[in-house]
Amino acid sequence: MTNIKQILKNIGKSQGLLAKSIGISQGAVNHYANGNRKPSYEMAWKIVKALNELGASCSFDDVFPEPAFDTRQETKCG
Repeated sequence: MTNIKQILKNIGKSQGLLAKSIGISQGAVNHYANGNRKPSYEMAWKIVKALNELGASCSFDDVFPEPAFDTRQETKCG
């Protein structure tokens, strides 16, 4: 799972804006955010970079935590 939804909420931005900033559909972002699809490593880095450009202050691990360390409910990123 990812922290995409929580980070977007923390910075007051939409999935649509994130999608536009990386050149994919809002539906694709939604699938990544909900864990229905797993982004490629390259796409995951694009998502992290775009979130930071939109105002978050996140690392790769903040956005895509290791399953054993999944802290979605506790993320301070954003």
